[in-house]
Amino acid sequence: MEMHVVDLLPILTALGDALQAPFDPRQFLAAFSARLQPFVPHDRLVIQYREAGGFLSVFAEHVRTGPMLHEGRYTTDFDPAGRYDATDLVLDAVLAGESMVVEDFQTDPRFARRAVPYPALQVGIRARVAVPLTSHQQVLGALLATSYAPARYLPAHVTAARQVADMIAPFIENTVLLHREQHRRRRLAALSGLASALAARLTAPTPFAELAEVLRPHMDFDVVGVRLLGTSGRALDLLGRVAADTAALLPARIAVEDLSYYPRIEAGDPVLIQDAPAELDRAYPGDRAIVDGGGRASLALPLRVEEQVTGFLFFAKRHPYWYDSTDLEVAAGIAAQLTIALHQQRVADEQRRRVVVEGRARQLEHRLTALRQELGDPPGFERIIGRAPAFREALAQAAKVAPTDTTVLLTGESGTGKEVLARAIHAHSPRAEGPFLAVNCAALTETLVESELFGHERGAFTGADKQKPGRFELAAAGTLFLDEVAELPRGTQAKLLRVLQDHTFERVGGTQALTADIRLLAATNRDLEQAVQAGRFREDLYYRLNVFRIHLCPLRERGDDVLLLAQQILDAIGPRLGKTGVRLSREAQAAFRNYRWPGNVRELENVIERALILLGEEPLLTPAHCGLAHALRAPGVVEPDGALHGDLEPLAAMEARAIRAALAHTKGNQTRAAALLGITRMQMRTRIKRFGLS
Repeated sequence: MEMHVVDLLPILTALGDALQAPFDPRQFLAAFSARLQPFVPHDRLVIQYREAGGFLSVFAEHVRTGPMLHEGRYTTDFDPAGRYDATDLVLDAVLAGESMVVEDFQTDPRFARRAVPYPALQVGIRARVAVPLTSHQQVLGALLATSYAPARYLPAHVTAARQVADMIAPFIENTVLLHREQHRRRRLAALSGLASALAARLTAPTPFAELAEVLRPHMDFDVVGVRLLGTSGRALDLLGRVAADTAALLPARIAVEDLSYYPRIEAGDPVLIQDAPAELDRAYPGDRAIVDGGGRASLALPLRVEEQVTGFLFFAKRHPYWYDSTDLEVAAGIAAQLTIALHQQRVADEQRRRVVVEGRARQLEHRLTALRQELGDPPGFERIIGRAPAFREALAQAAKVAPTDTTVLLTGESGTGKEVLARAIHAHSPRAEGPFLAVNCAALTETLVESELFGHERGAFTGADKQKPGRFELAAAGTLFLDEVAELPRGTQAKLLRVLQDHTFERVGGTQALTADIRLLAATNRDLEQAVQAGRFREDLYYRLNVFRIHLCPLRERGDDVLLLAQQILDAIGPRLGKTGVRLSREAQAAFRNYRWPGNVRELENVIERALILLGEEPLLTPAHCGLAHALRAPGVVEPDGALHGDLEPLAAMEARAIRAALAHTKGNQTRAAALLGITRMQMRTRIKRFGLS
């Protein structure tokens, strides 16, 4: 019986149907079997697929009646344990490209006299025709049609089977390749996040067996381990190992020369060994131990840190040809993740050591600071913390103007560190040996501001019972810092202008001209240009003050500077509150970065001090301690008042908790508790009454 093109149409239809929906080998072969029946009659139909190393898997099987013979051995299960040895199935001739017909399994000596009954005989199969599946002159596997009746197949059936096999072979090949690629992608995608799971076990005193269990869902193995280069660079030390059988394992330390394949690892190349006895060299002690210990298939993946090989990860199985190129790729991904985890462990160890060293250094620094203060050593620019480019530029400008006697105007939001910078300018000026006096103009009433600045004579106004020098006198030969200068009344602005022009002034109620031997530094958080246009600030005074202008950017624009400042504040305030070695948790760091800090550094100090009061014995500050849990939700955004969700605590509750903690810390001393929280004793008493804490 010879097949023609028209006879192939039903077969092509079966192939086409298989491509219309998600592919299922069993459903495909069931439809395919029905279309093939008129040309090659059969009771069972099997497609065997050729794997590496002379093994076969089952692409699909279809049975009209009787049990399935190949459960657990399917190609798309990707399980090497389920593969057949091709020699056991007596298909060598078919895999060499020849057709094969079995007239009767019961009488054929190749099958009837076997010590272990041939599977086909166990289910009553008598006859079989087997033809090769060939694509691009390569045998991919075999198509097998079997019958319960003996002597069922004629040469015409063999010819028809070969025609069908040639037609479907490319389809089978492409389908297997597609399934393998999908399987490969799923395995690689599953590696995401593996580094954190590995790091969690490496940084804790966890047995290596637990780390191995993290790897097992991604890679099958009988043995897994990690070896790292010792300090000499010529020995490999065992970091950890898990083996089903500990017999004949390599010792904990081996020389790099003991392994024939180590030069490839040293060059940064992964190593895939399919069959150790055939591929390894027994002249090497390490190779010999692997072979004698029963090792067959193995993978070795270099661990590289900054392009330097520091060791390798290895997997092994006691079966040959267990691993393929996909396993090698997945193992390389695991090695990359393990390298990250090992690096994180090393960094964590270094950080722990650094914490100890830094703790000692901070103690010395605190002592040095105390000594400097006792000796009057002023803070310099180098001690002002900040790495943001705009902030560093402001410091550079301040350093340039400091050695002069030029008037400087510092602008920026409240709490950005204008007074700190003013003190540094004074410390690096020729007047550093003189006094530095700071005046908050916004804190002075209009009736007292002139007396505070210029002084007054006895009897100048009610209550002026004696002569009082003003800040311009007290700051002689030094620096006077006028903070919030925009808040000065218009009348005082005129007198300040005269001081800047003539360097003279008179006390309130006096007539004697006094010399103003000071350098003036001014600061404001207002828009002075707008204030001038609105008539609230004198234009001529503005130009006198705006000789050299330095702008300090807000904390929200300084990036990670907030974390540097926070740690400095923790180190400064913590010991005073009995909390040393406190650090920000990762969540707190994220919240600090996201929060907009409308109060800038001053608000940062208050938040940290309150958080330290609320902190228990734990060494980490969390967003909850700082009242910044909401800042984790939307980077750079502060939620409006009343937008309280989840773990965001109401302000009143936070305030009551802070009052209660401060009172506990000071053993009920309201004055000390008020000072600790930065409020007056009267404000403290009001809050105690409001929250019912008395």
